[in-house]
Amino acid sequence: MEEHRLSPAAHSALFLAGFGAFICLYATQPLLPEFRQIFRASELMVSLTVSAPILAVALAAPFLGLLADAVGRRRVIVVAMLGLAAAAALTATAVNLSELILWRFLQGFFVPGILASSMAYISEESPDRYVGSTMSIYLTGAIVGGFTGRFFTGLMAHHWGWRVPFAVLGVVTLAGALAIWRLLPRPIRFVRQNSAAASLGSITMHLRNSQLLATYVVGFNVLFCMVAAFTYVNFYLADKPFYLGSAALGTIFAVYLVGAAVTPVAGSILDRIGYRLALMGAAGMVAIGMLLTLAHYVPVIISGLAIAASGVFICQAAASSNVGKAASSARSSAAGLYVALYYLGGCTGSILPGLFWKQTGWPGCVTIIVCMQIFTSMIAYYLWRD
Repeated sequence: MEEHRLSPAAHSALFLAGFGAFICLYATQPLLPEFRQIFRASELMVSLTVSAPILAVALAAPFLGLLADAVGRRRVIVVAMLGLAAAAALTATAVNLSELILWRFLQGFFVPGILASSMAYISEESPDRYVGSTMSIYLTGAIVGGFTGRFFTGLMAHHWGWRVPFAVLGVVTLAGALAIWRLLPRPIRFVRQNSAAASLGSITMHLRNSQLLATYVVGFNVLFCMVAAFTYVNFYLADKPFYLGSAALGTIFAVYLVGAAVTPVAGSILDRIGYRLALMGAAGMVAIGMLLTLAHYVPVIISGLAIAASGVFICQAAASSNVGKAASSARSSAAGLYVALYYLGGCTGSILPGLFWKQTGWPGCVTIIVCMQIFTSMIAYYLWRD
């Protein structure tokens, strides 16, 4: 019997899951220069509002992946969305930088429940030949959510202060949770892990899978570069000779919309030419785009960021799809480990350039990112198999 693609309602729900997971995660990036002034803190300290939720994602991902293997993907996605909505609203009540970082950490805690469960749901419920294109729908939602969170946070903060955006983000995420509950079909291929021992055994099995380990390394490198670029470019463009404000910095993230257009096409390319070749080409795009940002001309910088972002989204589509392909069972825990390494890379990317910022500035950040792309390509070439 011919297997059919998931329904339009399921596609809409998966789009909303990606959107809801990422609308809050990086929302403080355009506000970093403003936080530097408000809280009289260094670039490294205010960047913790980005690295704290990313670290929480990395720490919680394996456990929430195990939970999804035990209780079901759909349920975990909805509950995690509700928790994220509450944490986002509470962020608006922070009275100092430490409290702001704490609420941001709590936001990150709920995100992997959405990510790992969505990835596993797609791998299990979508026919094999449609996994890449279905994953691209979810990732397009993530891209649009990432742009929306950054853009409107910067815009609203410019007019009404930095607290208002987080209250709005809480309401939007709550609405997304309710929509997913109504739209996402109950899984029909889900196999419950009935014991903690079985769930922990699945993690051991994943760590012995060389294909998965290579994919985890690729994921680490992908988000390392993404977070490093889109965190520290704000300081680069806020200082001389550019002097951009929070609203202008928020519009910089419109380059994400290029990724939203590229990713659905990338899904079809992945299904045709294979994940390894697509990832290597995308890594080259990231390197070229980052080198363009060294020009002291804003339109060229934006073009470079657009190319780099498109490359990162293709890398992410390839790596995310490869997790479900490489893991033959217990896919939520496999996805949970992937999310953990992916966001551990993001956390490292938000901190490492800050340690050298005073000495090397933006050129040092670009150098690190280009080197990581070369490493990513080598991993894919030698260890991935289509």
